[in-house]
Amino acid sequence: MKRILVIGGGSIGERHVRCFQATQRADVSLCEINDDLRTVVGERYELKRSHRSIEEALADSAFDAAVICTPAHLHIPMAYQLAAHGCGLLIEKPLSISQDGTDGLIAEIAGRQIPASVAYVLRQHPALQAMRACVAEGRFGRPVEVVYTGGQHFPFYRPAYREIYYARHEMGGGAIQDALTHVVNAAEWIVGPVTKLVADATHQLLEGVDVEDTVHLMTHHAASTEAFVMGSFSLNQHQAPNESTWTVICENGTVRFEFHHNRWLSCTQPGSDWVVEESFQIERDELFVRQANAFLDQLDEKTGPACSLAEAKQTLRVNLSALKSVQSGAWENV
Repeated sequence: MKRILVIGGGSIGERHVRCFQATQRADVSLCEINDDLRTVVGERYELKRSHRSIEEALADSAFDAAVICTPAHLHIPMAYQLAAHGCGLLIEKPLSISQDGTDGLIAEIAGRQIPASVAYVLRQHPALQAMRACVAEGRFGRPVEVVYTGGQHFPFYRPAYREIYYARHEMGGGAIQDALTHVVNAAEWIVGPVTKLVADATHQLLEGVDVEDTVHLMTHHAASTEAFVMGSFSLNQHQAPNESTWTVICENGTVRFEFHHNRWLSCTQPGSDWVVEESFQIERDELFVRQANAFLDQLDEKTGPACSLAEAKQTLRVNLSALKSVQSGAWENV
């Protein structure tokens, strides 16, 4: 039974508490500065221990690992503090809001041989995993293009968006750092890291905030020394349907991951219909339970990180380059 400290009792922190408990492999404690929220979450999940600060938690108990669920500008300093005590780290996305301190943290974790991963939870989806494996093994030939379209009605799913980190870029808010970062990380996992991009983004509809809620992004991905993969991403946070689709066009066929249908498909003959390769029944928390189990396996040295800090730093560079491109109106090297 691993001793896990979840830091931050907001929406995502509560989900990590619930999903680590669901593994039946973790003794979970909570660290939350808000007294009322700490009490509510602690009582809801019958936690044995809850703490107001990291310092209080570390003085009270020894933990195998911590899950950092605070706004993104706090991730790096908290990770340093926890790494100094030998805690394994699962850090919520994005890794940070700047590159400051990231190289030092990566070196610190490597030097102390601390298990660490970043919570890009889409990597736990069995349909995406299966599609990626088929692309990687070359079943459909070399990838040449990746296309994403999707969105959801953010106020429906996160009604408190005006009062949380989302409302401010400097806390990791806005569509680029909040939703698009998941999309881009998944695409980089499949076809390779983004090397250059151009972005257009603006605030269209979400009431009470002025950060971007609509993004169009064009990318080049490093695939080999001879060629690159072209990418395009269109995302909004105000449409009625909750839909997300990644399409990878390869030399000898096309594959598609439909997150909203929990399936992946292929098409290899011109003019033919899509073939459903695999379809899954996914409950609301299942991806996060899978993520918790994968991290616990990492703590047990059974596997490596689902998303390494180096991979997450690459996606952070994409976030920052996209925000810069929105201001400059120009292509940016990542």
